[in-house]
Amino acid sequence: MSNSIPYLTSGQTEQIAKILGDTEEGLTGSQIGQLLSQARIKDVDPKNTKWKRLFNAFANCQNKAGNSTCVFNFIHYALEPSRYVGRKDVFKKRQEEINNVLAFVGFRFSDNGKFVRTSKAKSLSEAEKRASQLREKLQDRDVHKDVLKFCKAELLEDNYFHAVLEATKSIASKLREKSGLDLDGSKLVDATLGSSSPIVLINSFQTKSEKSEQKGFLNLVKGLFGTFRNPTAHEARIEWAMDEADALDLLVTASYVHRRIDNSN
Repeated sequence: MSNSIPYLTSGQTEQIAKILGDTEEGLTGSQIGQLLSQARIKDVDPKNTKWKRLFNAFANCQNKAGNSTCVFNFIHYALEPSRYVGRKDVFKKRQEEINNVLAFVGFRFSDNGKFVRTSKAKSLSEAEKRASQLREKLQDRDVHKDVLKFCKAELLEDNYFHAVLEATKSIASKLREKSGLDLDGSKLVDATLGSSSPIVLINSFQTKSEKSEQKGFLNLVKGLFGTFRNPTAHEARIEWAMDEADALDLLVTASYVHRRIDNSN
């Protein structure tokens, strides 16, 4: 690697570490150790979780070298195509996610195992294209109009963070409108959808099955808030990886929640 390699921000480095150290689909602990050694990066925190182990190793080598060559070296070894014989789908997924990060510094990792220069991501124009594609996919699924309005370029300029956050906030807003309560989060969900006499009823709440459905819906909404809204509301934008697939899943679920609340008693 030459001195032309761009210096990655802390957020970009962290995102790369999270991609390669993902709990379910990332490198194994032993693979991380081998690759750090191969890239001549000191394993400064071997007992930490995988992505934090990688991030701390990357941060240490970047700080000492004053450049990001070591991180690029690690990516080069980790995504060496020959490692993925018979696992093309794994390679493609990691390559795409890594390239989404590298696009912001004008690089991408090619199929032949080399880094190539590209034009830096033009966030607004790309966000507009992304918003259009997301809106089209959601319209194909007949998603609720109150969800579609969050497919805006300004909300997708960096990633899907704000679209997701605003969509979940819109559910809380609708529950407040329905109930007249000035609460938020799980307290709002419990107060409106819970108790022996819920304020917002998604059915007649007479039979055991209907009461079970009401409770299930409460848990769905509460889980939606806890899984998506709360982490995104409290983490820096760069620290929350939200890709199109995640956004589609959430927004379709949010659409279902909106429809049930609209039709509630």
